[in-house]
Amino acid sequence: MPSSASRPRRPAPAAGSPATPETTATPATEEPAAEKPRTSRAGRNLPLAIGVGLAMGAVILVALLTVRQAWIGIVAVSAVIGTWELFGALHRGAGIRLSRVPVLVGGQAMIWLAWPFGTEGILGALLVTVLGCFLWRMRLGAAGFVRDVGASMLVLCWVPLCMAFGTMLVVPADGTARVLTFLIVVICSDTGGYALGALFGKHPMAPKVSPKKSWEGLAGSIIAGSTGACLCVALLLDDHWWYGLIVGPLLVATAVTGDLVESLIKRDLGIKDMGNTIPGHGGLMERLDSLVTSAPMAWLLLLVLVPVHV
Repeated sequence: MPSSASRPRRPAPAAGSPATPETTATPATEEPAAEKPRTSRAGRNLPLAIGVGLAMGAVILVALLTVRQAWIGIVAVSAVIGTWELFGALHRGAGIRLSRVPVLVGGQAMIWLAWPFGTEGILGALLVTVLGCFLWRMRLGAAGFVRDVGASMLVLCWVPLCMAFGTMLVVPADGTARVLTFLIVVICSDTGGYALGALFGKHPMAPKVSPKKSWEGLAGSIIAGSTGACLCVALLLDDHWWYGLIVGPLLVATAVTGDLVESLIKRDLGIKDMGNTIPGHGGLMERLDSLVTSAPMAWLLLLVLVPVHV
């Protein structure tokens, strides 16, 4: 084997000849890499997500402070978008054929009938919609019937049914305060959970469902949600502040449950987002998940604990 001294050496480049890549690449001539947008731990464009969230909150606040019944329209439109996103996600991820027309029409019926008729209107629309889903799916035959109808029931109960209870929050004379209490507590829960989870989260809460969620984040949700609930009950609803110690933790529990349910569905379907409706957020369901499951609990708790103040 020839020694290193006897091996042929690469000749030095002649004067005026093109240099090798090693001789041309210098730190001084390299262009700086484009700065990437700041992202959250979930991979979101954080400034854009915050801006969009604030804009959505401003629209809701203006509606509640001017004509509070406009909240029902906001709920109805959100239900349509969220339902449609679920349709697309279930079809893309699992090829499920849902009863789209009955679910969309029946979901709107539940939301709008909740205004004049309350729970009776919701229940009546739900029963008719369930029958409609059965009949709609029958025309495609037996193959996949149980799977497709079951998925239709999931979408129907998860989105429009739960959101119909959010509609009933605004019906009483103090409906604006009730809706704001519901929204503020859930937002405090999400914000507190994100903050403490990002800063101190070390112990996974549900690693098989959502690896980034931690017990520290849950503690932050409970602290922030309970604080927000106490302030809202005392200042907005003019009742005993300590009711917030009941409302807060229970709404946090339903909010976290909704978040975990959406994570499970996405993991099962093998997708990252339900849709791409909102810049910086993914689909609208990324924002609705914790609100949807908390709406029935908020309606029930405030109905039982806080009498209507005219």
